[in-house]
Amino acid sequence: MTICAAAPELSETYLRFRPWLLRLALGLVDDPATAEDVVQDVFTGLHRHRDGLRDPGALPGYLRTATLNRARSVLRRRRTERAYVPPHVPDAGSAESMALMSGERRGVAAALHALPPRQREVLVLRYYGDLSEAQIAETTGISRGSVKSAASRGLRSVSSMLGVRTSA
Repeated sequence: MTICAAAPELSETYLRFRPWLLRLALGLVDDPATAEDVVQDVFTGLHRHRDGLRDPGALPGYLRTATLNRARSVLRRRRTERAYVPPHVPDAGSAESMALMSGERRGVAAALHALPPRQREVLVLRYYGDLSEAQIAETTGISRGSVKSAASRGLRSVSSMLGVRTSA
């Protein structure tokens, strides 16, 4: 009956630390429902691994670290979900235009994959994800200036690979 004996202790811990952890999680994920989920997951993990915490004095540090790590995981997943762009289904056109479009699309995809990762990410987020420079900077964790320079260099490289002349 270790679970029953630990339940009141876990309840007290939950009541004591939940508001503090909720503020921390809310500051990290900026969404009340997600912050609640983060804190709930932390306490679920604490309940599952309650025997692994030997020093009761380490509990606040454990909870803080677990909350930060869980929030980071949520943000990583959120970034991945936001970066995903479902394939665009163009309006039905003639067979010739469809063949030409897919050839162009294949060329653009090949050019994008030849770019360094940062340039590729910035261009995909900008032109496929329709994000602003600020949103791209936030999503990738780089400055707006870096977003601008990566976009500029990436566009120049893609244009060069596709044989498109750009005006200087």
